[in-house]
Amino acid sequence: MVKRLDARDANFDAAFAGLLEDKRETAADVNAAVAEIIADVRRRGDAALVDYTARFDRLTLAPERLRLTDQEIADLAAQASPESVAALETAKVRIRAFHEKQRPADMRYIDDVGVELGARWSAVSAAGLYVPGGIAAYPSSLLMNAIPAQVAGVPRIAMTVPTPDGVINPLVMAAVRILGITEVYRLGGAQAIAALAYGTDSVANVDVIVGPGNAYVATAKRQVFGTVGIDMIAGPSEILIVADAANDPSWIAADLLSQAEHDSAAQSILMTDDVGFADQVAAAVARQLEQLPRGDIAGESWSRHGAIIVLRSLDDAPALVDRVAPEHLELAVDDADAMFAQVGNAGAVFLGRHTPEAIGDYVAGPNHVLPTARSSRFASALSVTDFMKRTSVVRCDRESLSRIGPAAATLADAEGLPAHAHSVRLRLR
Repeated sequence: MVKRLDARDANFDAAFAGLLEDKRETAADVNAAVAEIIADVRRRGDAALVDYTARFDRLTLAPERLRLTDQEIADLAAQASPESVAALETAKVRIRAFHEKQRPADMRYIDDVGVELGARWSAVSAAGLYVPGGIAAYPSSLLMNAIPAQVAGVPRIAMTVPTPDGVINPLVMAAVRILGITEVYRLGGAQAIAALAYGTDSVANVDVIVGPGNAYVATAKRQVFGTVGIDMIAGPSEILIVADAANDPSWIAADLLSQAEHDSAAQSILMTDDVGFADQVAAAVARQLEQLPRGDIAGESWSRHGAIIVLRSLDDAPALVDRVAPEHLELAVDDADAMFAQVGNAGAVFLGRHTPEAIGDYVAGPNHVLPTARSSRFASALSVTDFMKRTSVVRCDRESLSRIGPAAATLADAEGLPAHAHSVRLRLR
């Protein structure tokens, strides 16, 4: 039975706080196992990769077979349906067009005392993309991770994908072909992250690693952060929908289930000001679960983590939305823009009754790699700048140094760093 909260109840604040504290991430402590795998890959390199691939993916490979050949990629891609490939092409064009607008501009100016200041943006030298395999094989995620790197101008993109029992998703390989990626490895798990971070004879190390994965992958990314950059530690998917009674309850039910079917740990929440509409949506969810191919997963997610919250007024929604800080937020209300103006915390927002979150997963354009577990309070979607670094630029001439140098030297003395002060005063004489 899905949780029902009513803002008119005396215990609402406590119940809402309990909903926010719902721990949906895996409880398994895999830190020690992941640390051992990473250390082993650093020590034994390709030999460790071969051993772990045989152990976890039941696939025996020589080191030279870790990388897929161009012909293998082409042969697999050819097995994908033309209709699906055409849809990927559409998604690629739209995602790239949006991300092109994210490219940051360099800055250069001379301030009022004659000091030249600025910042230059440049791409990292290499990016690693982790692409899940097996059941969770999502070519759309490959587009979302690779295109920002390409727009940023990253010259080398290396991709890893687990291939349990040697099985590879043809549509993922079609996406590889569409994107023009040529460096693809049959690697998964923590060992793939270790190879990308530290390198082996067969896999050169990268500067940034992005992409979703299981608990071992997420933990490995956390452990190698600092050696490389990472996108984020992604948790289970989530959606919050604010909807009034003017909506079709079956539409809202379908939107809730679109995230629930990802994972039994996903979370779907409805906020509305109409008790009758809440009942209609709950009934629609129950009907649709009976027809949904992934109904067992979605049903477990809905019953364990889902919630319907009845508000006194929709005016109360923005403050509660900000406390949830959802990954996905749908505002299916009359004046979605007015409500959006009052919301500060959300990974991605979908405005109006005809904008289902699912459109953002595939073809809208903005990135679907989003902050989860309330981290939209401080984090953002994956973007072009995640594959770039900003370098500050400073230039003084004799006159401008004479105007700001004495203050620098004074501060250096105050901080007990006389060599700093001396390097400035030498030039002021």
